[in-house]
Amino acid sequence: MNGVVSIEIDAPDDWHVHLRDDEMLEAVAPYTANAFRHALIMPNLVPPVTSTAMAAAYRDRILAAAGPDARADFTPMMALYLNDELNTADLLAGAEDGVVFGAKFYPAGATTNSAAGGTSLLDYRAALETMADAGIPLLVHAESTDPDVDIFDREAVFIEQQMLPVIEQIPELRVTVEHISTRAGLDVVRDHPQVGGSITPHHLTCDRSDLLANGMRPELYCKPVINSREERIAIAAAATSDDSSFFFGTDSAPHPLSKKEAAKVAAGIFNAPYAIEVVAELFHEMGALDKLEAFVSHRGADHYGLERATAKVRLIRNADDDGEPAESMRTAGGAEVRIFGADAARRWTWESIR
Repeated sequence: MNGVVSIEIDAPDDWHVHLRDDEMLEAVAPYTANAFRHALIMPNLVPPVTSTAMAAAYRDRILAAAGPDARADFTPMMALYLNDELNTADLLAGAEDGVVFGAKFYPAGATTNSAAGGTSLLDYRAALETMADAGIPLLVHAESTDPDVDIFDREAVFIEQQMLPVIEQIPELRVTVEHISTRAGLDVVRDHPQVGGSITPHHLTCDRSDLLANGMRPELYCKPVINSREERIAIAAAATSDDSSFFFGTDSAPHPLSKKEAAKVAAGIFNAPYAIEVVAELFHEMGALDKLEAFVSHRGADHYGLERATAKVRLIRNADDDGEPAESMRTAGGAEVRIFGADAARRWTWESIR
């Protein structure tokens, strides 16, 4: 056991995940269901999930696809897609019935399956005020789609132009800045107690040199894009700090290689199989393993007003880099999907213990 590190933490939650549908859902759902207690499911299907009935049906498909090894407490948390099709009365009824957890805003054209999104977050002020009154959280893909804005600045511009006015005009609204990629995202969370921020494994561990410096790596292309080394360092510092406003969301988003290795690359990184291992290795490298439980297991539940897990998992880091984790998986139809995080998975294993 020389050099082996072992820690126990409360069962983790994933506060941002894309499970897709049909064959892809069948292939990827077990990875999330095996590892996480709560999984906040993104609604950007085609067509988007805009009603309680659609959310309930999607939840049923997820649970059916979760597989025999799913955690007993695995719970899909369903979000509706905030656009002109969303009916506020239906949203309230869905939340009251425990089907709907939150609503997600996508700027139209910002990322995968966002064509049905809105032009401006401010256009939905009436719905947002209703959500604030009912305690329904707003989840935001914070990215400007203005073609005149540099791709690496789009998070900051969206926050300044669209998010800050909403936060300041509706201070009772609980908001999450999803998949923070810049210091601007960190700052808006720090400056507003009602705002939290989810952070992904890839934004924690990669910068744009990983994406671009030695040949374009399409498997690392996501939205918002992986940013500079300085931004990554700031994000990692926030995640490993004592600041309770930042929590774990994988933003795991699978695409077949036919869409990832194409003339126009699809945005999304599939990291669900090794997400915990990737984050554990970063925290280990930063001497912050004592902060891991708070980041992956406590802070998200606290932000959303939910009970923390009572079940535990054990994580073990081997001294030797001798594992052989799979670097891709296939759907039933044969579509291959690249998996992010194999290097960390060569070091780390985990198991549910109670």
